[in-house]
Amino acid sequence: MTLVCGLDFGTSNSTIARRDSGGVPQLLKLEDGRETIPSVIFFGFEDDRMHFGRQAVAEYVSGAEGRLMRSLKSVLGTSLIGDTTRVKARSYGFIEILGIFIGELKRRAEAELGGAVATVVCGRPVHFVDDDPVADAAAQSQLESAVRAQGFRQVDFQFEPIAAALDYERQVTAERLALIVDLGGGTSDFSVVRVSPERARAAERGDDILSTAGVHVGGTDFDRLLSMGKVMPELGLGTRTLDGKRHLPVAPYHDLSTWHRINRLYTAQTLRDLRGTRREARVPERVEMMIELIEDRLGHRLVGAVEAAKIALSDAATTDFAFPVRDRRIETTIEISDLTTALHNSVERIESTIEEALRRAGAAAGAIDSLILTGGSTQVPVIAGRLRALFPEAELVRTDVLGSVGLGLALDAARKFG
Repeated sequence: MTLVCGLDFGTSNSTIARRDSGGVPQLLKLEDGRETIPSVIFFGFEDDRMHFGRQAVAEYVSGAEGRLMRSLKSVLGTSLIGDTTRVKARSYGFIEILGIFIGELKRRAEAELGGAVATVVCGRPVHFVDDDPVADAAAQSQLESAVRAQGFRQVDFQFEPIAAALDYERQVTAERLALIVDLGGGTSDFSVVRVSPERARAAERGDDILSTAGVHVGGTDFDRLLSMGKVMPELGLGTRTLDGKRHLPVAPYHDLSTWHRINRLYTAQTLRDLRGTRREARVPERVEMMIELIEDRLGHRLVGAVEAAKIALSDAATTDFAFPVRDRRIETTIEISDLTTALHNSVERIESTIEEALRRAGAAAGAIDSLILTGGSTQVPVIAGRLRALFPEAELVRTDVLGSVGLGLALDAARKFG
């Protein structure tokens, strides 16, 4: 028996869903009885095994020797897609790594369902790459290649915010004009869609999608910006050389704050460059701590700690950040105002993209009946507050922030392939 599923391969988390015999979409349990799995691979050097999801993170945090790969989706459409990363004696291309993770999702889904999954509708952001249709098309092609290499014979795509709308539509009782706000790990997408019980039964929904707009800003960008604003200065960012004529180079701090660029720091040349920077630095002990951090390959763990601090600020006005590096610690206090400042430009880009989506739809903000929020980044206070201010009269619909896209993709897959 071959099965039809929806695959939401996300920057931070992934899901697979299937519509059951009663027509209700169901997320499959992919890891330890849970319906989401972090989009993470850990190549263990000690056991020569690949670990996935939470198990991958646990292996890494335990101090096991190996290579952690996270935010895999972020490389699609970028120059990094042609790069390789070395794992012991073997080099892996990034498309191959994406395929390994997607193949594991397929294997787990088939084990859960007891049959082969040969047909899939994959979610995709409105824009993988901003303002570059050639790179955007290349990104979808790269993802399709990775999916097909795992044995999927039929592959189609649906915009992730449209999938979220299909999930929401199951609960509406009358026609509504909805704005779907999908803030994921790598992208922010917005769609103005007409939804109703009658429209939900239609095979073709193209005319109901009044507009889409997207921007390549998401949760991993928020982590990077918070890191650059509050954590990297503890390692020397923004400090000057001994002669006071210039600041220390920014590039290594940017790389250390960006998940998919961290592995590039783990080279002998980088360490030589940083030792040269340390000799010229006015505050050399900060650069020394960065050198030790890179020597110990703690980069991904550091960004994970920054992400945890960002999440903590969803429920508290301040959080104490402490990260050990050998016999020292990176220490700072992060306040909600620091996060707001760090994300200022990102919030402006999100707001302008929403305005563009409304303009394309010919709709005023006051015409929006339902504001549908999906994606983990909608829980960041400065984002949530700004969205509520833009649409004070709209019904606020908080979906399953990690599962609604997958559920909608399952509905779309059933409609397209039956």
